[in-house]
This record gives sequence, C-alpha cells and structure tokens, in this order.
Amino acid sequence: MPRRTVLLVLISASLALAQSPPPAGIPVRLGTEQLFLIQRPAGPVTAEARAREITGRLEMLAERGYLEPVEVRDFGSNLSAVFVGEVFLLSVSDADAEALGRGRPEVAAEWAATVERALKTGAKQFTWISFLLAILKALLSWAVFAGILWLIKRGFDWVTVWIEDRFRELTQKKQIRGLNLLLWERLFLFVLLLIKVATGIFLLFQFSLLVSFTFGLFPATQGISLSLFEYFRGTFGAIGQAILDYLPRGGFVAVLAIITFYGIRLMKLFFLAIERGDIDFAKITPETATPTYQLLRILIVLFVLVVAFPYLPGGESDAFKGISIFIGVLLSLGSGSAMGNITSGVIITYMRPFRLGDRIRVGDTTGDVITKGLLVTRIRTIKNVEIVVPNANILSSQIINYSALARENGLILHTTVTIGYDVPWRQVHEIMKQAALATPGILADPAPFVLQTALNDWHVSYELNAYTHEANRMATVYSGLHENLQESFNAAGVEIMSPSYYALRDGNTTTIPEPQRPPDYRTPAFRVENPES
Repeated sequence: MPRRTVLLVLISASLALAQSPPPAGIPVRLGTEQLFLIQRPAGPVTAEARAREITGRLEMLAERGYLEPVEVRDFGSNLSAVFVGEVFLLSVSDADAEALGRGRPEVAAEWAATVERALKTGAKQFTWISFLLAILKALLSWAVFAGILWLIKRGFDWVTVWIEDRFRELTQKKQIRGLNLLLWERLFLFVLLLIKVATGIFLLFQFSLLVSFTFGLFPATQGISLSLFEYFRGTFGAIGQAILDYLPRGGFVAVLAIITFYGIRLMKLFFLAIERGDIDFAKITPETATPTYQLLRILIVLFVLVVAFPYLPGGESDAFKGISIFIGVLLSLGSGSAMGNITSGVIITYMRPFRLGDRIRVGDTTGDVITKGLLVTRIRTIKNVEIVVPNANILSSQIINYSALARENGLILHTTVTIGYDVPWRQVHEIMKQAALATPGILADPAPFVLQTALNDWHVSYELNAYTHEANRMATVYSGLHENLQESFNAAGVEIMSPSYYALRDGNTTTIPEPQRPPDYRTPAFRVENPES
C-alpha cells in the first residue's frame, strides 16, 4: 500500500476519533440529582463499582448531616483525592481527566465543589422538618388523587346514564327492533368501552406520576423512583422496538385477527337473533343457535391459527415446530375419550332429544337436565343430587324424555289397583276417575280413563291413566294421586285388594280404616249352613 494512502487513512481515523463524542459514563447521584460521571476504572475496580461506592459514601454523609470542609489532596503526580473532613470520598486520576479532556487539578476542584454543594443541599433533606413536610406532601397528593378518583367515578356514572338515555330515546323514536336493536346495543357498549379505556389510561398515567412524585419526596427512595422510571422506560422501549421490528410480518396477523374478531362478533349477533326469535332460519332452531355458534367459532379460530402460524414470532424455528408437534402428540394420546364425548355432544345437540329443564331418564338416572355441554350433561335428581353423565354414555343409552310431549299433549301418569269381583267395574272406574280429577296437577281435558289390565284369581287389576303438563313434578303428583285413590275407595266402602286376599271373607276384618267404617259394622264370624234345613 502506498505511503500516501496509509497517511490519508491515519488522518481520517484521527479526525473521526476527535469528532466522536466521549464515551458515556456511570452517573454519581445524591437523591435525584446527578453530580458527575465516572468514565474510567481505577485499577481492578470498574467504573460501575466506583460510581456505586461514591454514591453510597455521599448518602451516608448526607444522612448524618456531615458538613465538614471538602478539600482536594494530591498523592503523587498523577492522583488526587477528595476528602470531606477526614473522610475519603473519591479519587481523581489522570485517566479520569483525560476522559473529560481537561486537567486533573481542574476536574478534582470541580468535583469537590459539586460534592460540597450537594452535601449542603442533601443534609437539609434528612432533617425531621423535611421528613415531616415530605409526609404531608405525600398525604396531600394522595388525597387529591382520591378526590380525582371520586370525581371520575361520579362523572362516569353520569355519562353512562346520559348515553343510555340518549340511546333509549333514539331507539324508541326510530322504532328500532330485531337485529338493528342488537347492533345499537353493541354500539352503546362500544362507546362505554372507549370511555373506560380513556379513563383507565388517564388514571394509570396519573398514578405513575403520583408514585414517582411520592418516592422523590424522600431521600432514601429518590434513587428507587428514578431507577423504576428508567426500568419501565427501558422495558416498554424494548417491547416497542420488538413490535416495530415485527410489523412487516405481524401486519398480516393483525389484519387477520381484526377480521376474525369482528366476523365472530357479527356471527354472534346473528345467532343471538335466531335464539331470541327475531330471525327465522329454517335450518337452525332457537335451541341449536348457541351450540352452532360455538362450534363455528371454534372451527374459525382453528382455521385462522393454521393460516397465521407461519407468520407468528418464531413460527418457523425448529423449537417452535418441535413444541407444536409434542403438543399434538399429547392431545392425540390423551383426548380419545374426550373427543368421543365431544362428538356425542355435537350429535345430541342436533338430535335434540331433550332441552334444559326436561325431566329425562338415562339408564338408572332420572332427573331434570340443568346443563348441556360438549363433554357432559348434568342432571339433578328428585332427591336434589347432581349427576354428571358423559355424553358418550347418553348417546349409547336409551333416553326417556317425560317432558317432550307433556308441554302440549300432556304426560300420562298411570297406576294400578286391584279390586274384588264383588264390586261392579263401572263403580270402580268412576271412583278412580274422580280421585284423579281431585289431584292437583291432573288435567280434566283430556279426561282420565281406566283400563282393566288383568282378571286375576281373586281380584281385577284396574289401571288409572291421567294426563298432566307437570312432568317435573311426577313424584309429587303420583303421591297425591295415590292419596286420593285411598280416600275415594275408603269413602265408597270399597276394599283395595292389594296385595291379595282370599275369597273366603268370613272371620276377616275389612281393610277399610276404622273411622270410615259404618257405625254398625261388626267383624263377621264363620257360619256353617245346612242347605237341606
């Protein structure tokens, strides 16, 4: 390389070094005030450690109110030291002065003057009067903040009522109904959400300022306040920078997420209108509107995740792909029964074998349906016991729904009694029908009817059938029906031959309760008659 070229390179490098700013140092502080910067180490002690030790000595002197004279003492030709009285505070070397581009005596004198001024100011901050004033200022500041919170709460309540009244007047004036009413309700909630977000941001900003101000009032926490501020600024700055770096790829994900979010919201409004009956859709009933919405939402979210997966942060890394494969294997191994229950839940949803509140029987379980989910169905029995039945078990079992036809046609409750051949069947029919009509919950129309189901050896089996709309009160209605049957037969003087009685009645007391027997009733005795006499 020619000498001229080498010379030009050296001159350019020298000019660049001369024009470059001095390296940033580590600040030495007393409270929130920055005194000077430490830019060079002292032997094995780093610049950070030097600044930390000097700051600690200054805080100790300020807390003790140490106001001795500050002077500079030289040690040799290349080192000066700053003393507060007889307490060593810091050293100034030629390297420190060279980093600042000044002479060592000048830098030492300047730092000594700065220290003396800071100690005089800092000593005043550690007095009891300053401490009490700081407490008073802190309490006053927090009281003002509490007042602001109260005013904002009152103002927010007033604004909410005012906006709600305006929306109500507008919807009534324009006679908005159906799906349009749902859209207006969502607009009202969106406006309230914007107000809440703006209020929350304002309060968060005020709270952060108040915390910083409170910490800054006390010398012991002034450094904490400043470091917390710097920490949050650095943290959120790093997050913001990462977001900016991700924007080229994240823009697609953001747009996709926004479209998906509002698409699902609109879909929810549509299915909610079907559930309310505002929209009549032939293929989707009000009962299946919510399950259909939930299934479509899951499918849409899964599809969007598949599409957005390559654009996610780290989506193309081997670690991310390995984790996704591991999660997929775990789900495939552990979700066999769960997927079976989910599939059964979907089938049950669209089969509609029962509704919420229906009285059903599945296997040995009889009760009212309280919840229907994709995995399980919860049933509350007549003994107030909640039973959780997996949907796969329901689909593989016989489902008896007592409430399905009871709402319109009525559920037939039936019970059987046995009466002797000596009682006319027409009288038995009439007694049983009257007992049914006297039972709360039994319908008069359709009328109760009686079937003679068997002609036994010593009695006839009569089956009473009565209609009711109250399928969920089956046990109570049955109990009342049995009570009235007993009362009606006893009042008519007819014995219920259950479980069974022999036809030879001489010597046997009637089964009718004693208070309902005739006044002249006597237990019959055995008689033997001679037909020839």
